[in-house]
Amino acid sequence: MRTPVIKDLVLIGGGHSHVAVLRRFGMAPMRGVRLTLIGRDVLTPYSGMLPGFIAGHYTFEDCHIDLAPLAAFAGARFYHDEAVGIDLAARHVLCAGRPPVAFDVLSLDIGSGPNLADVPGAAEHATPVKPINGFVAHWERILARVLADDRELRIGVVGGGAGGVELVLAMRHRLRAMLTARRQDPDRLRFVLITAGRMLATHSQAARRLLLRALEQRGVALHTDSPVAAVAPCLLRCVGGQEIPLDEILWVTQAGAASWPAASGLACDAAGFVRVRDTLQSVTDPAIFAAGDIAAVEGYPRPKAGVFAVRQGPPLAENLRRVLAGRPARPFVPQRRFLSLISTGDACAVASWGGLAFAGPWLWRLKDRIDRRFMRRFTELPAMPAAEPPAPAPGVANAPAQAVLAAHGMRCGGCAAKLSSDILSRVLARLTVVRREEVLIGLDAPDDAALVLPVAGMAQLHSADYFRAFIDDPYLFGRIAATHALGDIHAMGGDARTALAIATLPYGIARKIEDDLFQMLTGALAVLNQAGCALIGGHSSEGAELALGFALTGSVPIEAAWRKRGLVAGQALVLTKPIGTGALFAAAMRGRARGVWIDAALASMQISAAAAAACLRRFGATACTDVTGFGLAGHLAEMARASGVQAALDLASVPLLDGAPEVVRAGIVSTAQAQNMQPGDVLAQDAAQAGDPRFALLFDPQTAGGLLAGVPAERAGACVAALRRLGYPAAAVIGQVLGQITGGAPIRILEAPPARV
Repeated sequence: MRTPVIKDLVLIGGGHSHVAVLRRFGMAPMRGVRLTLIGRDVLTPYSGMLPGFIAGHYTFEDCHIDLAPLAAFAGARFYHDEAVGIDLAARHVLCAGRPPVAFDVLSLDIGSGPNLADVPGAAEHATPVKPINGFVAHWERILARVLADDRELRIGVVGGGAGGVELVLAMRHRLRAMLTARRQDPDRLRFVLITAGRMLATHSQAARRLLLRALEQRGVALHTDSPVAAVAPCLLRCVGGQEIPLDEILWVTQAGAASWPAASGLACDAAGFVRVRDTLQSVTDPAIFAAGDIAAVEGYPRPKAGVFAVRQGPPLAENLRRVLAGRPARPFVPQRRFLSLISTGDACAVASWGGLAFAGPWLWRLKDRIDRRFMRRFTELPAMPAAEPPAPAPGVANAPAQAVLAAHGMRCGGCAAKLSSDILSRVLARLTVVRREEVLIGLDAPDDAALVLPVAGMAQLHSADYFRAFIDDPYLFGRIAATHALGDIHAMGGDARTALAIATLPYGIARKIEDDLFQMLTGALAVLNQAGCALIGGHSSEGAELALGFALTGSVPIEAAWRKRGLVAGQALVLTKPIGTGALFAAAMRGRARGVWIDAALASMQISAAAAAACLRRFGATACTDVTGFGLAGHLAEMARASGVQAALDLASVPLLDGAPEVVRAGIVSTAQAQNMQPGDVLAQDAAQAGDPRFALLFDPQTAGGLLAGVPAERAGACVAALRRLGYPAAAVIGQVLGQITGGAPIRILEAPPARV
């Protein structure tokens, strides 16, 4: 049996310190500790390689850490959301798009951003370089602008620290090389660096002299002692009255802090950075840590540089472990001097160490080697750790934790496995359930059973779905489980009316079970309420894994109910969502799926089928089903056999989720793939078709998949266009219904050669 969750460690932000924490917890998990990462971005940039990316030496993937597989390696739940506050009394992290997240120990590593608020017009007319992911999108627009316009372009960088110097030199190198390769005039580009004081004020005179020479040699105009007073469209106004016309204004000034840590009650310095002791613990609360740019270590003022965040990772991980185990944290002393390698854009760099400075291509090669080695630590992960951490050694866990582990050694079955009435009462009191007039007795007045009036003149629909969690986020799992269950009602052309929930919660202490149940039902109710479906009761129990299902009732006029057997020869086959969820999540379990793939799949799985069903009806659909566990081929074969027809599929037209073909090519498929490949269901025309990854994905089991319908061929194009306008961007005509089946496979693949994927 898995160890029950005793303590929750929550990390906010995927910065340089936290990626080190994740790796270390993955290498040595703590028994009874549940790790959760809340991150605004799935891909976290490594700031040390950003200038190389801008200069064109690195790809986007080279300089970004994929947090999803790293979190999976650490055994952490990854919540793709933005933290907006902390409730210190309730011990909750407040998020922008989900219920509050409970914590016992909390750590912040959310970085910083240039402070635009103090300069009028800067927020409206300048582009901050941090957060980096936002700047990357703007950089792509600059690249496109340079190619699209042959006029002179003036690009200015505000900020004379190492970041500003590197950025202006990197942009110059990339843009001039791009224009030269296209035989355009690179001299129409002008680059300007503006700084309030002297350039590189925290570096030695020797380093400053080398980089001044680099700027002069490359024709970068430098304005020192020119604090910006205001920013207007395409114009900087400096304090002394000087005006600098610019077409692009990029902001790399002194870092500013997010406002919510101070607003939450954490002690912060005058600039808004969280004040922490030399243990990285907040001076406000010893269970809250901060590292990286957001932290201000008392007694050790340091510039906001990635090198300090990287160095704080190991001591932060160690002190988190110590506090979780009930032991005192250890102080650490940040280094006073560090090697700074400042790139000059063209595969050269300047090294600054104390009062010494050197320059040359060999320093770029050294920097490249250091940066790539750092990235490999988080992209080339060792084999996934065992699911169950080893038992704690004496002294590692505190006495209360040992007692909890002992108390959860044996769990009862039968009705004794039910969750306590106290837990249920507290959770239900926090939920908002849609009301329907036909529900006479529901959750507002719980009884032994719900009491519901039939809907006059309507046939009743009954459906049930239940499955164990395939993601570690109970809120998202609740949303997807409800969306999946509702799909059966929508596929019959009906309206969902009531739902009974069946929930299984992993063994644990009461407050952890209560929080998981609340998160899961909150997600489910967000979907059920939107569908007008009233949750009227259900059953909950303890078990080995998180699981959720629903028994649904719906209604439909008997003559309007869709059946699988309604396909008609000559119809077009319309699919509303892409396929590939089974293969992608099988890859995710092995740490082989990119975070952006999983993020896109989760987004697709949360799209309700309700609007799609209404659209299909408007365009004359006569048969419909939802594509779920038997895969596209299995569900289409059911429809074809029931209708007595043969269906033809065009592999090139079947929409696929990003990454699905890649993971199938790597040999990763769902465990249900083999049982879905029923002999005689699909006839491939040749071996090439049968070997195409898209062919394999026809049998991939889907969770919360799309609707598959037969639509009159002459209306299919307009139907797909309408579906896309309604929020189903991958909707497509994927084949046609042929004549009556006379034997053989109910599905065949069209003979056109498959397109490359």
